Amino acid sequence: MQEAAARSLRRGLERLRPLVKNKTLRYGVPMMEDLASNVDSSVKRSTCIVMVKKANKIFKLLIIGGSFGLREFTQIRYDAQKLHSKMDPALEERIRKNKITLESEYEKLKSSDFDDWKNVRGPRPWEDSKSLQEQQQQVLHAKPS
Repeated sequence: MQEAAARSLRRGLERLRPLVKNKTLRYGVPMMEDLASNVDSSVKRSTCIVMVKKANKIFKLLIIGGSFGLREFTQIRYDAQKLHSKMDPALEERIRKNKITLESEYEKLKSSDFDDWKNVRGPRPWEDSKSLQEQQQQVLHAKPS
């Protein structure tokens, strides 16, 4: 039993050996280089293994926790949509009483006269809208007289 555990531990360490020799892992944290210069190679290796295990745990925690968090946030979103989509019963009743259909609106537009309409230009982004509105009102009041 102990031999099997020792073999699996050795096998795990052999898999991590490329990570221990990885310069990015060793020099990625500036303090680790100074710390590692004062310590022998077995401590360096164990330090790197501990760092990899911690990073692995953090990564797994982020993945699993992120999926649960995403599920909760999307559920909150859909619950909020359900609350906002419910109408007031009084408003629903008013909508039912007011029978406006597409055909009735079409008949209103069909009977209206579009020959005497006036095209009114809106202000440009660089223009002052108040002064432009005042000018248009002056022009409208000046024409009939």
